[in-house]
Amino acid sequence: MTLSPSLAPDALDQYRRELTGYCYRMLGSGFEADDAVQETLLRAWKAAEGFEGRSSVRSWLYRIATNVCLDMLRGRERRARPMELGSSSPPDESHLGPMVAERNWVSPIADARVLPQDGDPAEIAASRETIRLAFVTALQHLPAKQRAVLILAEVLRWQATEVAELLDTTVAAVNSALQRARATLAAVHAEERSRPVDADQRELLARYVDAFERYDVSTLVTLLHDDAVQSMPPYAMWIRGATDIGTWLLGPGIGCRGSRLLPTAANGCPAFGQYRVDPDGGHAPWSLQVLEVSGDRISGFHAFLDSEHLFPAFGLPAHLPA
Repeated sequence: MTLSPSLAPDALDQYRRELTGYCYRMLGSGFEADDAVQETLLRAWKAAEGFEGRSSVRSWLYRIATNVCLDMLRGRERRARPMELGSSSPPDESHLGPMVAERNWVSPIADARVLPQDGDPAEIAASRETIRLAFVTALQHLPAKQRAVLILAEVLRWQATEVAELLDTTVAAVNSALQRARATLAAVHAEERSRPVDADQRELLARYVDAFERYDVSTLVTLLHDDAVQSMPPYAMWIRGATDIGTWLLGPGIGCRGSRLLPTAANGCPAFGQYRVDPDGGHAPWSLQVLEVSGDRISGFHAFLDSEHLFPAFGLPAHLPA
């Protein structure tokens, strides 16, 4: 049997970006999303001869990806962020608290791996909102099938009939699941919507980089909202309040003095690879900073310390020369 050109590996790979976005929202981990998409494409390639064309190739791939994600989520605890794991820490607390296993916390993903490269700016902005850390974390509160229903219907704009066909259920069941999912999401997700990066935000980010690299903490604090939060996954520790964040940076966080920042983009937000001073010369990877901006100031400062895996995933250099 001769395979249709649309089912060749290279043809299937054209769906990788959107499938990665779907699997990331389902799983809350960029690394697991990659694994899920790889498994999806492998299963599709192996089953290509049996594809009868009763649905589009795209719908068929989403069916496989959904089943892969449901298998991966079975019997697992939901992923969270440090702010959900306990109360905030005092700013002079030198102990970072327990480390949380990677499988338990929401990890970041590069915009370039999940967002369309071109198209309607409004649609791209809407897609950006649905990969933000707070939104992806909120999705983890939903049972797995409700999560799939909401992502397919609300994020990807599938019709209820299409979702029902993909999940082998009825339209009534889809609408009921969607209603429950919306109610749950509304109760746990109340974050202000972001806006596209404009001249004011670019200026804010430039001031942030300048203040951080000079380690001018007094100036840096003025760029934060009064109730801004700082977190450092995989540690459970987190801090609330611009003043307390400043105190921490000049206390337990003083090792960040002398850092350099390289810009990137993660979860629809501005992000930076942070490199700390390397005693052997130059600067070594330390954390991936994801900033949440609300209005004219920074509301969230999240430093993901898994630089060994995150920096290659974001295409960031393994070392900076002196």
